[in-house]
Amino acid sequence: MHKREPIYSTAIGAGRALFGLLRVRPTTTGLNQLPATGGAVLAITHFGYLDFALVEWVTWLHDRRHIRFMAKKGAFDQPMIGRLLRGMKHISVDMESGGEAYAQAVEALAAGELVGVFPEGGVNASFTVRELKTGAVRMALAANVPIIPVVVWGGHRLMTKNHRSKLRERLGVPVSIHFGQPFHTDAAGAADTSVAASTVQLHDRLQSLVDTVQAGYSVPGAGQWWQPAHLGGTAPTPAEAAVVEAERRRRKAADKLTAARKRR
Repeated sequence: MHKREPIYSTAIGAGRALFGLLRVRPTTTGLNQLPATGGAVLAITHFGYLDFALVEWVTWLHDRRHIRFMAKKGAFDQPMIGRLLRGMKHISVDMESGGEAYAQAVEALAAGELVGVFPEGGVNASFTVRELKTGAVRMALAANVPIIPVVVWGGHRLMTKNHRSKLRERLGVPVSIHFGQPFHTDAAGAADTSVAASTVQLHDRLQSLVDTVQAGYSVPGAGQWWQPAHLGGTAPTPAEAAVVEAERRRRKAADKLTAARKRR
């Protein structure tokens, strides 16, 4: 039996109320891949801002387990939100120095927790799986726990980057959530080679699952903003999205530098 966590339970209740108001229609497959006990890394696609809440929702309904998500430090720095995140034992990630977050994640995994990771490093506007960061694989290897690839499709229609959906567009959206088969990272050979190979393997598994879920989605996506370009949608191609993202990061770095100079 899992320990009761009032703050997390309240947050889940609020999420369920929101998804109920929006009449979100989830279809979940592969829940049997989740371990009843013990640690695991949930490596989740990141096409929408509510992906974490959708995955936690269906996981909690399945077996009442909580997920400790790794989230950007900026969210923790906000007084109210940060207090809630810490109360739910999520893990703050400083994008410039992630060593402490990595250590906390490994400790949580070793203690038998589920840790949710978005290995793409941010919301992907092309709605395809881009190159992954190695953190998910490295922490699974360090804690000797499996990685479970998780795909969320349709959640980006509720809230995502570079598109503000109108309320009527968000009502009754079907969301597909698929938990893939767990796999262990290969500890044999040189560590760097093992991590790189396993990260490529994870990427390929995620993209294959995305392809399958997209093919079975109940709403045709041709000509739609939420459909990837290679399937006839109007979303930016991976190359176009990469250019926009690089420019966004450049502007953010410039703004940060300007702010630092003003404080001097």
